[in-house]
Amino acid sequence: LAHLLGEAHEKLGELTLQPVITGSGGLTLANHLEVPFVQEVIAVSTALQDAAPQTDVAIELGGEDAKIIFFDGGMDERMNGSCAGGTGAFIDQMATLLNVTTDELDKLSLKYDKIYPIASRCGVFAKSDIQPLLNQGARKEDIAASIYQAVVNQTIAGLAQGRRIEGNVIFLGGPLYYCEGLRRRFRETLNLDEQHATLPDYARFSVALGASMYASSSGIEASLSHIIELIHSVKSLSFGTNRLDPLFNSEKEYEAFKKRHEKAKLPRRDINKYSGKAYLGIDCGSTTTKLALIGEDCSLLYTYYSSNEGSPVDIVKSQLENVYSLCGERIVICGSAV
Repeated sequence: LAHLLGEAHEKLGELTLQPVITGSGGLTLANHLEVPFVQEVIAVSTALQDAAPQTDVAIELGGEDAKIIFFDGGMDERMNGSCAGGTGAFIDQMATLLNVTTDELDKLSLKYDKIYPIASRCGVFAKSDIQPLLNQGARKEDIAASIYQAVVNQTIAGLAQGRRIEGNVIFLGGPLYYCEGLRRRFRETLNLDEQHATLPDYARFSVALGASMYASSSGIEASLSHIIELIHSVKSLSFGTNRLDPLFNSEKEYEAFKKRHEKAKLPRRDINKYSGKAYLGIDCGSTTTKLALIGEDCSLLYTYYSSNEGSPVDIVKSQLENVYSLCGERIVICGSAV
């Protein structure tokens, strides 16, 4: 924030501002700067009443927040709770699971053939749906589009709650601005043509735009340089988070912990010097793949632990080829479990 305001100062010079802060991370900062705070939904509705008064429904997705505002028939504002399911953070997490960037995820989604049912209320549930699809070799294009469809379903089911989304619908927020595939899933699901599904050029900063309009009646004034100074004076801000006690209160406790755990090590043997029977275990998790090859005496001959890079089948195949090359004719794998 200090950097952005510094850029504004360089380009515009000293200014007298009427500042207002909004956003899920803005309340504590607003209190420190003694600047008014406005709730995000209020900011969005303020912006649209001026910039797009013809809007019937606004859908705004942020990093952790999702909002629907119905204007037709009296204003009705809906916003998600504390869970970031079905928001930008959810999309980021799913892109990481597929080992692609968010831009690549979007491009993949535009080439889909089928949609799979994927939960979006929670990232853990979504992984439970996506991982078997990856293990079965489903196309990433189909999974990408299915992830977007899950976001659409979560928004409609969780926020609209049966109320019809129709008329002039406007899309706001970073995820909807940058992700063409996500907009397409919304349009197809809601049966909207391009005339009734609008993406304005201010979609990314619509909440900030609304806050600035709201600020005109705040009655608070401050110079740009004064606000920058206040931000630089922040040493630490308490965000009201309840924290657990540290795992270790001293270096002595940490050393005792390490010594205790060092006693639980399995014996290891050089696979190149081992002959006989061996047994293989494979663990395909939501984000990582693990392998362990043990000898008859339960000594570890080979281990692998790494990201599945969105392709666990390929990772396991390459690791099996590596294990077989190391075993040669000396070792016979007599059993395996996955």
